Amino acid sequence: MKIGYEAKRVFHNKTGLGNYSRDLIRILSHYYPQNQYFLYNPKPAKETLFLSNAQNVQEKFPKTRFSKTFYNLWRQKNIVSDLKKDQIQLFHGLSGEIPQGLRRANIPTCVTIHDLIFLRYPQFYKKIDVKISEYKFKKAAKESDLVVAISEQTKSDIVDFFQIEPEKIKVVYQGCRAEFKVQASLDFKQKVIEKYQIPQNFLLYVGTIEARKNAFSILKAIADTDLNLVLLGGETPYTAQMRAYIAEKNLHKQVFFLKNVSSPDLAALYQQAQMFIYPSFFEGFGIPIIEALYAKTPVITSQGGVFPEAGGEDSFYIDPYRVEDLKAKIFYILEHPTEVKARTERSWQYVQRFNDEVIAQEMHNLYTQMI
Repeated sequence: MKIGYEAKRVFHNKTGLGNYSRDLIRILSHYYPQNQYFLYNPKPAKETLFLSNAQNVQEKFPKTRFSKTFYNLWRQKNIVSDLKKDQIQLFHGLSGEIPQGLRRANIPTCVTIHDLIFLRYPQFYKKIDVKISEYKFKKAAKESDLVVAISEQTKSDIVDFFQIEPEKIKVVYQGCRAEFKVQASLDFKQKVIEKYQIPQNFLLYVGTIEARKNAFSILKAIADTDLNLVLLGGETPYTAQMRAYIAEKNLHKQVFFLKNVSSPDLAALYQQAQMFIYPSFFEGFGIPIIEALYAKTPVITSQGGVFPEAGGEDSFYIDPYRVEDLKAKIFYILEHPTEVKARTERSWQYVQRFNDEVIAQEMHNLYTQMI
């Protein structure tokens, strides 16, 4: 098969959508090398985020001077002529968008939709961004032959908000990078602790530090304890409220903000943490949960929604609006090491369903059915 991808985020996005796109190309090209994978990139990247040594992966740019100048127009429409010239048999929009004219060109098309959080919680987004995203995603969902959702929760939201028939939507989960599946040595973990100047024992949060993800609740849960907390992720104006609370409660010796941490270092932090806490109000999936489960670290996350899909039966679930619930679960984990160890072992078995080979096979089966 010759498969084309809308690959802007493969080359230009460092976080969630970019990671999903890069990982999918990586595992498909590895497990199904008989195919050719064409990555359509609207413009050269300023830094190298993706470099494939596989012979079956090609990066493709706009060819004409006009398309190079108006690369967004190329990405939205004019790309179709290049797809036809390259004899693309199937096109996959990796981040909720597809170009116009694919159906007229008789090119089977699928689109991945990661979440519709902007419709469930519009108060966390600019109104214009909500309108634009809703238009793009709904149009792509209706015009594609198949919609790939990254969770059952996202599938349900696509049906509810866009009135897409459920039969048209297939769930293929995300995985995580190989670094998170390798046990770091004690020596390396100690070096990471020293590198970031954090204590040996700590609770861990990973994710953008924003209101929707509710990291503030962790601060409140440890406010009158001697527990340490490491918060790892990009900061937003919400972070200022947390810093003010840290000053008010004199928590500056217990709370550590980190960012721009490499994947091997992050994997070591997961493995060293006493527990991973992810009290988000809503997610499309929750990759950090998966990363923590591979590390055999106990997970506390929110009840309902997508979280049990990611966390399985043996994670610990809380009402994200009740700080006392979170605090109780933190101390339960600390006080029941034997039970917690058994649950993390079972969680490690559960998380194997998100392995590369499983995801690659499910996606490739969909491609084959479409063609």
